Amino acid sequence: MQLSEEIKKQLEAECTFSASRSSGPGGQNVNKVNTRVELRFSVEHSQLLSVDEKNLLFKKLKNRINSEGELILVSEVERSQLRNRAKVTALFYELVEKALTPPKKRFKTKPTLASRIKRVESKKQHSEKKNMRRRPEM
Repeated sequence: MQLSEEIKKQLEAECTFSASRSSGPGGQNVNKVNTRVELRFSVEHSQLLSVDEKNLLFKKLKNRINSEGELILVSEVERSQLRNRAKVTALFYELVEKALTPPKKRFKTKPTLASRIKRVESKKQHSEKKNMRRRPEM
């Protein structure tokens, strides 16, 4: 399911962001600036999502949702808080879209004529090989 820009803005409004000190590169910058960004989204209390959509999110993102029903995502790759925030929101949208997209239905296919002929030929060769190993009849 593709999320529209309006829905994305509403979802972002329901998210809470917090910043803390990162453990990544940056030298003295690491010790002074809060560049690590944590996104928290309460799936249970979301007013934008329907009950079915909430259940889908709980089912598909259960490893990222804590006991209070919050989806927690963290980014500390970049050196700036702004870029980490952009990365974590992009990841959030990607995960929600992926979770709400229904899986494609699988269509049954039949083996091709060539593959069936090839299979029969290999069985004949195998049978011939076994027959050649037998003792000759007298």
